[in-house]
Amino acid sequence: MNPLRLGCLASHGGTNLQAIIDACKSGALDAEVRVVISNNSSSTALGRARNEGIPGYHLSSVTHPEPEELARAIHETLKSYQVDVVMLVGYMKKLGRAVLDGYPGRILNTHPALLPGFGGKGMYGQRVHEAVLEAGDRVTGVTVHLVDAEYDRGPIVAQCEVPVLDGDSVETLSVRVLEQEHAFLVETLGMISRGEIDLDALGTS
Repeated sequence: MNPLRLGCLASHGGTNLQAIIDACKSGALDAEVRVVISNNSSSTALGRARNEGIPGYHLSSVTHPEPEELARAIHETLKSYQVDVVMLVGYMKKLGRAVLDGYPGRILNTHPALLPGFGGKGMYGQRVHEAVLEAGDRVTGVTVHLVDAEYDRGPIVAQCEVPVLDGDSVETLSVRVLEQEHAFLVETLGMISRGEIDLDALGTS
């Protein structure tokens, strides 16, 4: 099989992006990051792309004020690099219809909890871990899911568990979940690249 051709969308730091890049470089993941797109012109993610010689683009409401125009620009950029799978790596904007329609069942996101719990609009980053601790759950985790028009509602691709330890704070829990997220995302993409996970069989809700 040919390497999986990835297009990555990020808003800020892009640590998941770096984990993917490193896995591709080491040979642990049979994939290639073809292009990085960010809605933030000064994002660290774009800096990571530049450092690795990966094409990077700032596409946002600044460059394309009309939402539909922006969605078309993102879709056309992904297509121009022959992307197979779109990976959201900390992308904080809702995707437009042109992107969703252009990559049905081929857009993935990670969520730092076990969906369907602790998901939905406004549930991201530290807020998720705060909610898990407030609920008193003893187990949290990482979810890789397909992206549709609703926040965190697309079909689940894979999940892994992370224990919540006595005395955990938002900070300690978030660090442990993020470490697992990096590894699990690479593992899941590897399963997709090897045909062990069939995205077509999952469909979209």
